[in-house]
Amino acid sequence: MEVLVIVAIVAIVGIAVYFSWKAEQARRAAMQALASELSLQYQPGDDSSHDDDYAQFEIFRRGHSRVAQNTMRGSCELFGRPCRLQLGDFRYRVTRSTGKSTTTTTYRFSYLIVHPPWPSPTLLVRPEGLFDKVKGALGFDDIDFESVEFSRKFYVQSDDKRFAYDVLHPRMMEFLLEQKPPMLDLEGGALCISDGQRRWDPARYREQITFLRRFCELWPRHLISDMET
Repeated sequence: MEVLVIVAIVAIVGIAVYFSWKAEQARRAAMQALASELSLQYQPGDDSSHDDDYAQFEIFRRGHSRVAQNTMRGSCELFGRPCRLQLGDFRYRVTRSTGKSTTTTTYRFSYLIVHPPWPSPTLLVRPEGLFDKVKGALGFDDIDFESVEFSRKFYVQSDDKRFAYDVLHPRMMEFLLEQKPPMLDLEGGALCISDGQRRWDPARYREQITFLRRFCELWPRHLISDMET
């Protein structure tokens, strides 16, 4: 009886591994097709240097065994200039020990990174969470705006408040409230869009690229002129 149980468990695990492999193969094929459609170079394998290349973003420094996968690279035109673009999946693992046992959990999520044509102050815009409200109660406030709804729904940080106010003008705030982006993190010469939690299907990648273009189109002209000088 014990042998039959072991055989059944092995068979179930084998089936699960097979279907997981098939799903990943299907995802690779879909990402390859998307890269071709967008005229981007596609690298399906692991890129273990990604977390160091983009160490300024906290989402790429979590856990261990960190690698970028299904990476698409190329460029897109923003602010009237070609800007380096990279998007794809990221995987990391977290190992937890209770003293009696050790478990390792694998996490995967998708991201989009673009390099603007000039350096800028930092800017972080993401949905406000419970921990942010706790920090606010303790006096660690984020940047507030005239729009009460925007200030309530988004957490904003920047090392230059004037820059944050220039980018997040009333029309931009309306746009972000409508679009509900996962996270916009501008620092270290790059802008990252991701929620750091889940992978996107190909259609979502297209949506994020469209969102990126519209977001950049809403930057005020006077700010762009200042950045270029």
